[in-house]
Amino acid sequence: MMAIDQHMLWGGFFASLFGFVLLYSLRRRNCSSANKKQLKRKSFPEVCAKQSFSDGESRPLEGSGTDVIIVGAGVAGAALAYTLGKDGRRVHVIERDLTEPDRIVGELLLPGGYLKLVELGLEGMLGSSHRYDCVEEIDAQWLVGYIFFKDGEHVRLPYPLEKFHSNVAGRSFHNGRFIQRMREKAATLPNVQLQQGTVTSLLEGNGTIKGVQYKTKDGQEHKAYAPLTIVCDGCFSNLRRSLCNPTVDVPSCFVGLIMQNSELSFANHANVIVADPSLILFYPISSTEVRCLVDVPGQKLPSVDNGEMANYLKTVVGPQIPAEFKEAFISAVDKGNIRTMPNRSMPADPLRTPGALLMGDALNMRHPLTGGGMTVALSDIVILRDLLKPLHDLNDASSLSKYLESFYTLRKPVASTINTLADVFYKVFSSSPDQARKEMRQACFDYLSLGGIFSKGLLALLSGLNARPLNLVLHFFAVAIYGAGRLLLPFPSPKGLWIGARLISSASSIIFPIIKAEGVRQMFFPATVSAYYRAPPVMQDIQKDVAEIK
Repeated sequence: MMAIDQHMLWGGFFASLFGFVLLYSLRRRNCSSANKKQLKRKSFPEVCAKQSFSDGESRPLEGSGTDVIIVGAGVAGAALAYTLGKDGRRVHVIERDLTEPDRIVGELLLPGGYLKLVELGLEGMLGSSHRYDCVEEIDAQWLVGYIFFKDGEHVRLPYPLEKFHSNVAGRSFHNGRFIQRMREKAATLPNVQLQQGTVTSLLEGNGTIKGVQYKTKDGQEHKAYAPLTIVCDGCFSNLRRSLCNPTVDVPSCFVGLIMQNSELSFANHANVIVADPSLILFYPISSTEVRCLVDVPGQKLPSVDNGEMANYLKTVVGPQIPAEFKEAFISAVDKGNIRTMPNRSMPADPLRTPGALLMGDALNMRHPLTGGGMTVALSDIVILRDLLKPLHDLNDASSLSKYLESFYTLRKPVASTINTLADVFYKVFSSSPDQARKEMRQACFDYLSLGGIFSKGLLALLSGLNARPLNLVLHFFAVAIYGAGRLLLPFPSPKGLWIGARLISSASSIIFPIIKAEGVRQMFFPATVSAYYRAPPVMQDIQKDVAEIK
């Protein structure tokens, strides 16, 4: 009886203590919410936010201390700043150049990426009156699918959007307008500071990243400190070497043109031409402009300055352009605004570094042919936001590092599927003298032309709506088997059997090295990785609250 009374006594004591801590935490949270509302009333005028981008000046951060430093304010950095700021984090963003970027890639947002944009509150639905909707007020164009051209034939491939809201589709736009709109939206939050500066190094102490050292445009050196530093400074990152093992491949280069006042054969579709030596892309980026991207394999390009590139585009590429927009293509070449950019591919291979995290192209790149980069970045931000939400205190670097290690595992299925698809797609559709590779190329085009579950399955992968690695592998080898099977009709022949066997072998040699680089276990069996199950270090928060009460 005495033992039972003691158990009841201790149980009552701990239940009372727990209830007191819970009520105290709720009270603190309510106070915090009230403070956030007061801060929102003090937010800077929209005109000031605009001016901060034109002259590169940053605005002061209200309150004291910083929770998160973000290096880079591109697509990943700007979206992450808004997302974490909206959750109440005090965010300091340091970007090398806050003026509007001018790039020839990052202009196509897949439907799957648009859904992530909606999830983060950055979309802008039709009829919205909010000034900072990120895609509806930059003359962005709707994309509802692809048109593939090959050898005078074409096939229309719509995105499988039947089960989604009517506003869900792909979007294409000027990359700089999109980024600037997200920066402006992040700047409306009083707890987000955007500053122009070049981060020169990470500050480390006892094996933990404490912050960054950066240089402002006037040449002065500064230091900033935060319990978490997120590096997302793009494909040219100068900080990634200390946070990952980068293996960068440059399989080709894009040559970019803009066709003015031109219309494509099919409105609201990206046009893909299966040409030699590689693919050619056409898609609208505004109501009056069409982007043309010509993929040139290798890293050595004809010179733009001495006219070799213009001659190459007219004599090699021009004859392969469909007649409907060939004249507009030649006119764009004659105007001379030809730009080039190397296409990079880099699997994610991060190092566990307490206090720091890699995101965006600084962490992981894939061939930009399928336009999957922004979808991967936005998907990663959703995962990181959900991981950080339960954490009240980010200052326990060791526990935070172990917990955030699960980020790199949780992102793998979606990111690796989009990465693998992009690199496989590029290799399959690149021309080759090998007969087996030629058959694979034709088989892929014909497989897409079959329609039904064949094209819908691949389009669900291409659009980012069903980024599942097993589906990718099944469809890829279905294409290979389809191609090999055709070689055996109407009757098998030794030559057909030989080319079919080489086709299957070639398909395997394309996809398996990419999957191996991405990580077989993390990609297909993430639940077997220990980090997948790590729970948030919330006990530190409870202990801290108890200590404050005492």
